[in-house]
Amino acid sequence: MKSLLSKKYLLITAALVVLIAAAAFLFKDNRHIDYNADVKPILNKKCISCHGGVKKQGGFSLLFREEALADTKSGKPAIIPGDPDASEMIRRLSLKDEEERMPYKEHPLSENEIDVLRTWIKQGAKWGTHWAYATVEEQEVPKGEKRFFGLLPAKKPEWVRNNVDLFINEKLTEQKLTASPEADKATLLRRASLDITGVPPSEKLAQQFLNDNSVGAYERLVDSLLASPQYGERWTAMWLDMARYSDTKGYERDGYRSIWRYRDWLIQSFNDDKPYNTFLIEQVAGDLLPNPTDAQYIATAFHRNTMTNDEGGTDNEEYRTAAVMDRVNTTWETLMGTTFACVQCHSHPYDPFRHEEYYQFLAFFNNTRDEDTYEDYPVLREYKNEDSVKFEKLSAWLTKHVSKEKKTEIIRFVKTGQPAINSVVCDEFTNSALADTKWLSLRNNGSTRIKHVDLRTKNQLMFRYATGVEGGLWSVHLDSINGPLLTSISLKTTKGWNVATASIPVTDGIHDLWLTYKNPNLKKPEQNGANFSWFYFTQTFPGNDRPGYDSAKQQYVDLISSTQYTSTPILLDGANDLARSSNVFERGNWMVKGNEVKPGVPGSLNSMSSNAPNNRLGLAMWLTDKKNPLVSRTIVNRIWEQLFGHGLAETLEDMGTQGIPPTHQQLLDHLSWQLMYKYNWSLKTLIKEIVLSATYRQTSIASKELIEKDPSNKWYARGPRVRLSAEQLRDQALAVSGLLSPKMFGSSVMPYQPEGIWLTPYNGEKWKISEGEDKYRRAVYTFWKRSAPYPFMMMFDGVARNVCVARRINTNTPLQALVTLNDSSYLDMARNFAYTLKQEGVKDATQQISKGYEQMMYKPISKEKLKALTDLYTQSLNTFNTDKLKACEVIGMDSKHNNPETAALVVVINAMLNLDEWITKN
Repeated sequence: MKSLLSKKYLLITAALVVLIAAAAFLFKDNRHIDYNADVKPILNKKCISCHGGVKKQGGFSLLFREEALADTKSGKPAIIPGDPDASEMIRRLSLKDEEERMPYKEHPLSENEIDVLRTWIKQGAKWGTHWAYATVEEQEVPKGEKRFFGLLPAKKPEWVRNNVDLFINEKLTEQKLTASPEADKATLLRRASLDITGVPPSEKLAQQFLNDNSVGAYERLVDSLLASPQYGERWTAMWLDMARYSDTKGYERDGYRSIWRYRDWLIQSFNDDKPYNTFLIEQVAGDLLPNPTDAQYIATAFHRNTMTNDEGGTDNEEYRTAAVMDRVNTTWETLMGTTFACVQCHSHPYDPFRHEEYYQFLAFFNNTRDEDTYEDYPVLREYKNEDSVKFEKLSAWLTKHVSKEKKTEIIRFVKTGQPAINSVVCDEFTNSALADTKWLSLRNNGSTRIKHVDLRTKNQLMFRYATGVEGGLWSVHLDSINGPLLTSISLKTTKGWNVATASIPVTDGIHDLWLTYKNPNLKKPEQNGANFSWFYFTQTFPGNDRPGYDSAKQQYVDLISSTQYTSTPILLDGANDLARSSNVFERGNWMVKGNEVKPGVPGSLNSMSSNAPNNRLGLAMWLTDKKNPLVSRTIVNRIWEQLFGHGLAETLEDMGTQGIPPTHQQLLDHLSWQLMYKYNWSLKTLIKEIVLSATYRQTSIASKELIEKDPSNKWYARGPRVRLSAEQLRDQALAVSGLLSPKMFGSSVMPYQPEGIWLTPYNGEKWKISEGEDKYRRAVYTFWKRSAPYPFMMMFDGVARNVCVARRINTNTPLQALVTLNDSSYLDMARNFAYTLKQEGVKDATQQISKGYEQMMYKPISKEKLKALTDLYTQSLNTFNTDKLKACEVIGMDSKHNNPETAALVVVINAMLNLDEWITKN
């Protein structure tokens, strides 16, 4: 009987195996193949390196569908949709002969991979749009836990607080994970404060929250933090890496650049919760908005943070081109989270961007007036002192006496020096040259030419000059060196820059201008005659028949000659005869120009509106169009990374097909859609939604089992636990020590820095430690030199900011502990913290340590930690009692606090500033 049953079971089992095999075979050929999920990973890994944007071996490319289905060098297509057996691609993948089989001299594709490609071709070889390049759509919010196979309404889990949690809960359920309980109030207080403002909360706000046990206490805390002026400073610190902000220009000279007003603009914009689309438009094209404000001009400094090389012997056009390319690459990486730089040399190997599209995009930026100049020209002048009064008077006079258009032209020139013809456009030189600081230098009997100058309706020439020997005669001739004389001016000796104006006859048309210089007082041929900064052709200052004309004109000339202003490099476009054409660079070489291109955007993304101008303003409108698939996703992913330590899509810099796919794509799209359509581009609203979620509020304490299942916390079954940024580390230590200056805005400061970091042979610049409270200002205000960034920042993963960096990669090295234990700034903070604790009347060391810890962490210290720190105090005190000199080393020259007890407490406080829970956001 048992034998018969065994045979029966064997037959049934065999039948099931046959059925399963048959089903698998049928499923293999009938399952739907998704291009992005199934096919693209195989192509990127095994095929695209030889058959993509860089190489097209055999005339076969898999980057675009039309290329993949086109005839190859054999005259036949490699892929025939619907017929894998007739497709050469499948045949070559399946061969055994290594000389013919593809991939050539690489490991063959697995049977499963070939089956996927075969089925894909059989189903029509359809291409798909990568998730990041598809328009953001409204997402259906998960309902919660399914009950009775979906027959009853889903049950919302008890831990869920908002829609963010419902998306997270869905993934946790799939991964068989459970959310962690909410963190204690002290942890939430510190976590939210550091994330939103970058500094610990004020004592008043902390006590208000800790003592408030009513419903809504946490939300009120978040609202207070979002309204804090420190909010703007914290999020500006994030933006500066991407904007490659620096107080210097980079390259070997790495000279000073006055661009701190852009940082002020960022802080103010974040604090005002400027809608993110407006925030971007003003940075990309603020100068092209109707009647731009000073702030909108300053916003364009975003793209004046590029490095510039103003050394002698460098090629101006080479470095101008490099700056333009940097703007293209930064725009894509910062605003769209996509690598676009490689398209400079060839079509993108993995994503649908063509080589020529890079240069169409570059054409939007190629018309900006800034050149590789010593003075970062053009700049916005913000006049100071008595000159600000002159500016207001001039503006008022123009409003009353000239047309609106003429006033706009005059004010634009007074503020920006535009439109002007720079000396760098000179193209022919005799006994003259462009000096290393990029002004035109004319020696005795020197001449130079400016080609194709539009003189229509122009009757005034304005220029800036410096000359060392009086008696020089500067002349301007029309069309040739001996052509009609337009003007001739005697130049006087001057120590700085002066402005001279010269009336020239009205001359219609476009002409070449020849500039000549003669000076009988120059006895040596090598002596320079005069240096000229720029040339400006205009009409005579208007309104000469109006009351107050002489005074207004004098104010105009005084302002042009003024040195009483704050300057900020800005973007301005060249118009008419100053406009540039753009070409494809063959293989990315700027010296080998291919076809001319017009401004345009990649065809694989949303198209530009027909109403948009074909310039940077139109580009800004395209970027912030709600149909753009990348901009909202990028900023949502970046903010999530700032709050949780890693993005929903980990590779912030690359959301393309080679980037790490998002763990929660639907949540990313949900928040991106909400940002545009519900939050009206408000970043504060977005941040509030995330930090109010139960996901964010979870404790970071995790069981061994949970850590083994999800070591990097990518499914968010626990709260974030990441080391603080360099800025946060410094700022919170300054805050708890009582040294942090609340001063906001203004030029950069120089806190403590070791000697010898700066080596500036060109000009001997030194790091001069700021005085008073300035050396205790927030890290965002620290002077940033590209060739020698502030060491503390670099030790904690700051970047040099030579180029855009989308994310910092956290490292953990012994050098970091050496910094926080020995850096003079940290020692200064520890001293002040210790002095404060002693002055508060707490005499017992154990109580001082306990109180200090509670001020740092908002909760009592554990017995174990207290014992360890008390033991450290005792050991230190014994050492200092027997060696008073060591106590002096710790305290310094402060005789008021110079005693062994205080020195021992300083040692303990310094150790506390190195505790894991202090340098980490838990």
